[in-house]
Amino acid sequence: MITVKCKVEAPIDEVWKLWTTPEHIMKWNNASEDWHTPYAENDLKVGGKFKSTMASKDGVMSFDFEGEYTEVKNNSFIEYKLADDRKVDIYFIGLDDGVEIIESFDPENQNSEEMQRGGWQAILDNFKKYAERL
Repeated sequence: MITVKCKVEAPIDEVWKLWTTPEHIMKWNNASEDWHTPYAENDLKVGGKFKSTMASKDGVMSFDFEGEYTEVKNNSFIEYKLADDRKVDIYFIGLDDGVEIIESFDPENQNSEEMQRGGWQAILDNFKKYAERL
């Protein structure tokens, strides 16, 4: 598994809401300024499905990031399986001065682990910026 993490200086309830609500997901879910998420849906429960369309702003490339939740513990843990059967675990650890987010995922076979770690970390860092701005 590959692991990325960050600390967000915001209350756990707010971090959870921003991470799981489609209208917020569409505002932070991109690894660079030339990409965006024009569509997101999220049914946050065991057996519930999610989908985010990630696209280059120039319209040349897009893909759907989607899967199904296998475990959800409000304000603390999310586990899901992606459409290609890879597993993802996300821990939300409440601290006195914010929330530590630890995200681990099975790598795919097309890109190097270093590239995957960089992309997922960039999205996580973008979430941190978004959450701390609000």
